[in-house]
Amino acid sequence: MDQFKIVEIKQSIYKNNDIEAEKLRNKLKANNKFLLNLMSSPGSGKTTTLLRTIEQLKDSMKIGIMEADIDSDVDAKTIADTGVKTIQLHTGGMCHLDAQMTSEGLDNLEIDDLDLIVLENVGNLVCPAEFDTGATKNAMILSVPEGDDKPLKYPLMFTVADVLLINKIDTLQMFNFDIDAVCDRARKLNPNINIFPISARTGEGIEAWINWLKTQVSEVKK
Repeated sequence: MDQFKIVEIKQSIYKNNDIEAEKLRNKLKANNKFLLNLMSSPGSGKTTTLLRTIEQLKDSMKIGIMEADIDSDVDAKTIADTGVKTIQLHTGGMCHLDAQMTSEGLDNLEIDDLDLIVLENVGNLVCPAEFDTGATKNAMILSVPEGDDKPLKYPLMFTVADVLLINKIDTLQMFNFDIDAVCDRARKLNPNINIFPISARTGEGIEAWINWLKTQVSEVKK
């Protein structure tokens, strides 16, 4: 028996995505549900970070994951092996999810019993930043090997993110990566951004990220 459902997501029929996103956000709030939109470029360690996050939280809250990809179900299989509720969203060539697609995914995930829902968005630093999914909060991952110039090249992603996870800090000695420069550039774009340097592989720095998530989930339940 399959461990997870695969949902073929079609292009949204809504012209005003921002309106639909706000409706979805209000619906989630009314039902005390926290949805995190997790974005990054391919290879940044998004799935590994998610695995580490699930490991830390699965005993204290019920988690559901929506894996979005143009095709394939590789990541969904990996996440489903942790035992959390998982579905795969196929975007049919679309390089992002919008609010309508996200809402369809949530309906298929069946979130009534969940505390934390994570949408692992399609991997790139451009399209996902342009479309509001209706998520409660947005998080992005920048990995050390990608370079410290990414806030200069992809400013919108850093502007819409509530959290910046700087991943693979265990490789800092191997790359010419200036964390202070990244933090400064990100905060010039977004003064309220929360920044957590982490290594999803070793677990370094994960505690601060986990504590932030716990606080956010608790807030929506008040």
